[in-house]
Amino acid sequence: MSKRSLAYTLGGTGAGMVAALVAGVVVERRVVEARREGAAEADKLGSLHSPPLAVTCDDGVVLHAELDELDPPQRAEAAPTLVFVHGYALSLDCWHFQRDAFRGRFEMAFYDQRSHGRSQRSDKEHVTIDQLGDDLARVLEQVVPDGDVVLVGHSMGGMSIIAFAERHPEVFHERVRGVALISTTAGGLRPHRTLSRWIPDGLGQLVAPRLVAALAGAPELVDSARRGGSNIGFLVSQMFAFGHKDVPAAEVEFLDEMLADTPFEVLAAFFPNFSALDKFQQLPIFRSVPTTIVCGTKDRMTSIGHSRKMAEIIENATLVESEGSGHMVIFEDRALVNAALVELVEAAARE
Repeated sequence: MSKRSLAYTLGGTGAGMVAALVAGVVVERRVVEARREGAAEADKLGSLHSPPLAVTCDDGVVLHAELDELDPPQRAEAAPTLVFVHGYALSLDCWHFQRDAFRGRFEMAFYDQRSHGRSQRSDKEHVTIDQLGDDLARVLEQVVPDGDVVLVGHSMGGMSIIAFAERHPEVFHERVRGVALISTTAGGLRPHRTLSRWIPDGLGQLVAPRLVAALAGAPELVDSARRGGSNIGFLVSQMFAFGHKDVPAAEVEFLDEMLADTPFEVLAAFFPNFSALDKFQQLPIFRSVPTTIVCGTKDRMTSIGHSRKMAEIIENATLVESEGSGHMVIFEDRALVNAALVELVEAAARE
């Protein structure tokens, strides 16, 4: 089984592999044609960068970060700095469409979470959501040491923000002026339900971790099987990350490459965090700042019900639903996401 096939199914379930394999055989020719069309355009996505910055975490792991700065005259009148936190198996490049839209308009900070992208690998002891919250505190301290910030998290990035707010409430209250939680949850995940809501929880929770652990026993085999790319990986990315059928092939290819760049050992190490996550009791802290919650109605990873539940808990939160979009709503309905972020920044500036 390929690691790209596992990246999203492990983010939500270990059960999607069989369906993906069968479907991959059926549509092989269509996928090959789509990949050929999208490959050239995919190379252009994720190409926006600034000089690298090193962020040293509490345990010594060094994160790769970047800061899109404004010119001094603009900075003096600028809104809060946007700090983007990416999700599981992705990298800071996943924010390409937001970065492209807002460059020169807002000051923005990006970083690769530990063991992802260009950041250093973590030991297993520190592969936790709580540690990701502590990492975010270090990013603020070392990349954006002064001024107000708006935190924007997608998927696991949203979980990182929730953990940060829980573990560093004094910094949150002092510096955070707004929060966007996109395609994420504070808990209650049942990863196996990505494939089917009819899989009993007891069975799914038993099988998925065991499957991941078994594959983690030979990660080099999983990684080598997909090092050169795979049509099945492309198909799984399309099936599980997007809600619409007409997503440009370049965007699927771009996502597929990010997933492939995340070693299977990393996927397996982070996987247990998702079913164990339970931080709904921490959400009331977000009532103190403008909070926007965004989710696609066809999100198979963190379904719309999670966003609606969070919106009920966080009084005065703005819930934005993208009709028909999947987990990668930041690609699929970027105009809606970007407009919601602009409104959030404007609300944060009035605070």
